[in-house]
Formats: sequence, structure tokens, C-alpha cells
Amino acid sequence: MKILVGFLLAVTVFAVGAVNAPARTPNIVVILADDLGYGDVGCYGATKVKTPHIDQLARDGIRFTDAHATSSTCTPSRYGLLTGQYPWRKKGTGILPGDAALIIEPGRPTLPAVLHSAGYTTGAVGKWHLGLGAGRIDWNCQIKPGPLEIGFDYSFIMPATGDRVPCVYVENHHIVGLDPNDPIQVSYARKVGDEPTGREHPELLKMKVKQGQGHDGTIVNGIGRIGFMSGGKAARWDDETLAATLTGKACAFMEKNKEKPFFLYFATHDIHVPRVPAPQFRGSSGCGVRGDVIQQFDWSVGEVVKTLDRLGLAENTLLIVTSDNGPVICDGYDDDADQDFHGLFPAGPLRGGKYTIWEGGTRIPWIARWPGHIKPGTKSDALICQVDMLASFAALAVAKVPEGAGPDSLNVLPAMLGDASRGRAHLVEHSQGTALRNGFWKFIPKNRGMGQLYDLDKDLGETTSVSREHPVVVEKSSKLLKKIHEQGKDEP
Repeated sequence: MKILVGFLLAVTVFAVGAVNAPARTPNIVVILADDLGYGDVGCYGATKVKTPHIDQLARDGIRFTDAHATSSTCTPSRYGLLTGQYPWRKKGTGILPGDAALIIEPGRPTLPAVLHSAGYTTGAVGKWHLGLGAGRIDWNCQIKPGPLEIGFDYSFIMPATGDRVPCVYVENHHIVGLDPNDPIQVSYARKVGDEPTGREHPELLKMKVKQGQGHDGTIVNGIGRIGFMSGGKAARWDDETLAATLTGKACAFMEKNKEKPFFLYFATHDIHVPRVPAPQFRGSSGCGVRGDVIQQFDWSVGEVVKTLDRLGLAENTLLIVTSDNGPVICDGYDDDADQDFHGLFPAGPLRGGKYTIWEGGTRIPWIARWPGHIKPGTKSDALICQVDMLASFAALAVAKVPEGAGPDSLNVLPAMLGDASRGRAHLVEHSQGTALRNGFWKFIPKNRGMGQLYDLDKDLGETTSVSREHPVVVEKSSKLLKKIHEQGKDEP
């Protein structure tokens, strides 16, 4: 009898302890599209292109209408996301060549490093484009520093972009599948080896290039690239299987680390050029090749969702789908994207796109799902930015942010989860120069004159400047922008 009582008491204590024990901190998965515009997704207004998996996430979670990347181009926006610092504060954060050195200092507190310190296993899969190494890279040896030196535990990456050499995958510190008897050489200054280039042999190209945009370097898989490479033939990727390869690695990372909290940064190649969809997506959209790769990106999102569901992790995972910057139609290749998009408006109601200071440059899709924590079918007008992921995710993970880390990152977690209608009070947008969002006002300074001021509440398309009608707003905006530039950090 005493044994039975003791057993029941032990069971009761265990049960009470289990009830009172804190829940495991949630997994965090960020799926970052490349060049996906505000109007490219069904839940943001696209009608012909089909994005059922992304649209379902919006129905199951929250869709933001005023979310932003830090910049209107890829390298700086990724720098801002991972460091929590506006990229215009640091020289050398422009679009990088494929052989550039790592631009995030090893040892710096980054988003993955902060989460790692809180017990997360961190992984980076997909497009990197933040540089590798500390100088001239020998691609045939250990390649470092890289993702593992700035806080990631695992990485499977493309060094730069699909249209830049080297056209290989790097897993952790080494090129995947490299034959030591066929060493790789890479140069952005001069031709290396004797492989044909698009400039010398345009007849060998299966995708025409636009003159003067640099895509006439070494031909890989019938496609001219920016830069020159030779060797490494066994290691070169196949463009038609890029999406499947990267998506498979992202899902494998989640599978391997399902028993403890993880952070996955899944930066897809889609919908960046060269646009080479897998056979099952080719011609599927009715909106040309750009529409096809949008649907391929949606498939990748669906595979991540299926994996989370299969592993029983959906309830404990904050999943975010967003983009690194606004859309671009023609970007170095003649792939007929400007002829075939048939009613698809990549930036939706916004002006501009990639490379521009207009809203279409940095305002991007942002959909988040976390069952039981984010109310299904929510739409939010809160102003949020990817630079805020560091501070906000640190708050979610109960992680300590070291002094001075993420200087421009603000904790807007309540807005990200739909618990608050207000996010940032202001935001600096970036594309060569900078502009200021302050509530519904958008201020674009000029070297001379008053600059441009737009009331986005009434003129979302930025068609008519009202700077002369609101000189006080112009003056206040100019002073605030100058203050943010000078003080070295952003503040609420």
C-alpha cells in the first residue's frame, strides 16, 4: 500500500511539474524570396499567378501591408536582416561580386548568434551573397570565414547569386562534390581558363543576354554568367534543380534538429535571374517564365509547411515568408519576362521596384503563421522591417542582446504577432540614398530644394509630392533623418 501511495504521489508531482514547466521556445523559420514583389502573390492581389501555399499561410496567420526590407537590393537588405543594422551605415555593403570577402565581421552579435546563445541550432540554406573568406579565396580548400563564423551552426549556400560565378554549392566550409583533379578558378577581373564566354560565343547561349549588363561571362549550363570561372565541372549546379536542392536541404535541416529549438534562414534563389524553372513549372503560370518561378517558389514554401506538419512542429514554429526587396522584370537576360506577364502587376499599387527608393523598392510581402499565437486571417498595417528581426526574435527566444548589437533593430514582436496595431514609428528606406517613413509620410530628400513628400495614406502610388503644402512636415522629416544618420542607431 505504501508503495502504491508513493507511486501515485510521484505521478502527481510529475504531472504538476509538467503543467507548470515553461513551454519550449518556438522554432523560427524565415523563408526569404529573392525579388518577389508586393503584387506577385495571390493574397496581395495577384490573380493569374497561383500561390496557394502562401495564400493559405495568410489565411492561417497574419499578412502585413507595410512591411519592409532595409534596402531595395539584395546584399544590403540581407546584411540588415542578419545584423540588425541599417546597411547604409557601413561601406562595402552594396551588391557584391561572387568572390567578395565576408562583409559581416566574425564574432559580431548577429541574429543567428543571438539565437544560438539562447540554445537554438541555427542553419542557413540558399543564397548567401554576403561574401566569403577574408581576402582572395582558394575555392579548392577550406572556405572561411563564412556563415559558420557569424552564428550559424550549419550552412548549405550559393556563394552569391544564380547569375554570378562560381556556380557551385558550399556546404559549411567546402564546395560540394568538387573533384580535386579539376580545381576551380574564379575571377571578376579577367577571363580564366579556356571555357567559352557569352561575349565570345553568343551562339552557345540558350538564354540571350542584355548587352552591357555583364551577363556575358563564362557560360555554365548554356547560360552566360557575371564573372569568369574554370574547372569544378562535377560540382556545378543544374539550374533546373536549384529549387528542389535548396528546399530539400532546408527540410532536412528541420528534420535533423526537430528535437530542440532551431532557427532556419532559408533564402531561396527564386525568383531571381536566371529564371530556369523545373520542367513541372515551365509554362505553368500563363504569365511567362517569371510567373513560373513564382509558382515554383510557392511550391518550396509548401514543402516547408508539409515538413513542419509531418514532424508535428507547426504548433511550435513561427514561420515567416517575405522577400529581400521589390520586384524587377528584366535584369540582365532576355527571357521575355517583360512580354509575357499578362496582367501580373509585380509591385501592385506601389511605385517603383528593385533598385529604387520608391515604396515598391522595399515594401514587400510578409506573411507569418504561428498556430495558437497568431490569430488566423489577420491583416496588419503596422510598420515593420526586417532589421527588427534581431531584437524581436531575441525577445521571443528570451535571448540576451549584447550591448551595441543590432543598433537599428527594434523589438516590435507584439506587432509581428498581431498583438499590437502599431509597429515602428519611423523607418529609413535605402536605395543608394535614403528616405524616411514617418507614419504615413514619406520624405525623399534632395541636395537642393525641399525634397519630395508623399502622403501615403492618400497617395500610395507616390504620384504627387506635397512638400510645398506641408513645409513643416518636410522640415521635421529632414531633421529626424539627419539625426538618425548622425547618432549611429535608431530609436523608438
